[in-house]
Amino acid sequence: MSAPKSDVMKQVTPPRRELYTRYELENKEGVTMPTYFGVDFHARQQFIKWSDTADGELHQLQLSHHSLDEVRMFYSQFHGEVILGLEASGYSSWFESMLDELGHQVWVGDAMQIRRCARSRQKTDRKDAELLLDLLMKGEFPRIHRLSQQSLEVLRQLRYRHRLVQIRTKVYNAVHSIALAAGVSLRSKLRTKKGKEKLNQLSLSQAHSQQCEEWLTLIAELNKRIERVEKDLELIAASDERVRLVRTHPGVGLLTGLALVHTLCPVNRFSNSRKVTAYVGLEPREYSSGDKQRLGGISKAGSRLLRFLLVEAGNKAVTDDDGLRKLYHRLSHRRDRARAKVAVARHVLIHTYIMLRDEIDYAEFVRRGVAVRSARTVDRREVPVHLIERPASQQQ
Repeated sequence: MSAPKSDVMKQVTPPRRELYTRYELENKEGVTMPTYFGVDFHARQQFIKWSDTADGELHQLQLSHHSLDEVRMFYSQFHGEVILGLEASGYSSWFESMLDELGHQVWVGDAMQIRRCARSRQKTDRKDAELLLDLLMKGEFPRIHRLSQQSLEVLRQLRYRHRLVQIRTKVYNAVHSIALAAGVSLRSKLRTKKGKEKLNQLSLSQAHSQQCEEWLTLIAELNKRIERVEKDLELIAASDERVRLVRTHPGVGLLTGLALVHTLCPVNRFSNSRKVTAYVGLEPREYSSGDKQRLGGISKAGSRLLRFLLVEAGNKAVTDDDGLRKLYHRLSHRRDRARAKVAVARHVLIHTYIMLRDEIDYAEFVRRGVAVRSARTVDRREVPVHLIERPASQQQ
C-alpha cells in the first residue's frame, strides 16, 4: 500500500524492494493476516518499516513530526489488524494515544532486550526499524506492559505534586539563607506561624526584605497548588478499593498507595515477589563469578518516584511495625542506615504486593504470617537419638 505524497513524508531513496520469503505471509482461506510495523521512533521524526501481507513485500518510509495531521493521515489508511512495535520512550505518549484512537495495536518493547537481538554492530534508523519488524514477524518481540490511561494520569499528578514540593523546599532554603545572613537560625520553625513572625521582625536590608516577602508569597501559592492536587488524589483514592487495602499497611499513605496501585497493577503479571522488586529497581546488582559472589547497590531500574515514596513509607513503618523495626536496627548495626532503609523499603514493597495479589488488608497479612510460622514450628519433627551422629570418643 503506497503512502500519500507530502512534504513531511520523505520516501527513502532509493526504496529497497524485498520479499519476506522466510516467513509464512500467505493469506489462508478466511484468515486475514495482520500488517506489522517496525517504528524507530524519535522526538522529531520516525523511520517505519512495514510488511505488505498481500505479497510479503517490505516498505520503508521516514515521517517527520512537523505536522501531526500528516502522521495521522498516513496511519489511518491502514485497516484490519495493524500491529506496531516500537521501543519504550518517554516522548511517544501522543503517538500511542493517536494509534489507540485509530484502533491499531501498539506493542512497546524492552529497548535493552531488543538491542541484544541485533545481529549487526551497525546502528541506524533503518536497521533498528528492520530489527523491530523482524522480531514482530518471528513472534519474538520483547513486549512490556503498557499502563492504562487512568494510571498514567494518576502518576502524572503524583509527579506534578512531587515537583511542586521540591520547588517549595528550594524556596524555604532561600528564605532560611536570608535569616542566617541576619544572624538567626530558624530551621523547621520557618514553616510555623511563630517562625514567620520572627522572620518579619528581623532587620533586613532592602533587597533581602523584598526577596523575603516575594519568597513567602510564592510559598503560599505553592501550598495552595499542592493542597488542590492532594484533594484530587484523595477523590481518586476514595473510589479505589485497592488503595484502601494497601493504606492499612503501616507507613503507607495516600501518595504511596496510589503510586503502588497504579504502577504495579495488574499484579498477576508478576510471578513472584522477586519480579516485583526487580521491576521497581530495588534488587541488588550482582557481579558473581565462580565461587565468589559480589552484590552491589540496587539497580534503580524502575520508577524513581515510587522508590522515593517507599523509602519514606519505610521510615514511618519502622515506628509502627515491630518486625520492620527489628529489621532496621539489625541491618543498621551490621551495615549502615542507608542500606537498612532500602531493605525496609523492599519489605514494604513485598508486603503490599502480597496484599494486592491476595486482596487482603494488613491485619490479615499479619495473621497469615503468624499462622505460617506456627505451622513450621508444629511440623518440626524431633530426630531420634539413635540417628544423631555422635563424636568418635563417645562411640563404643
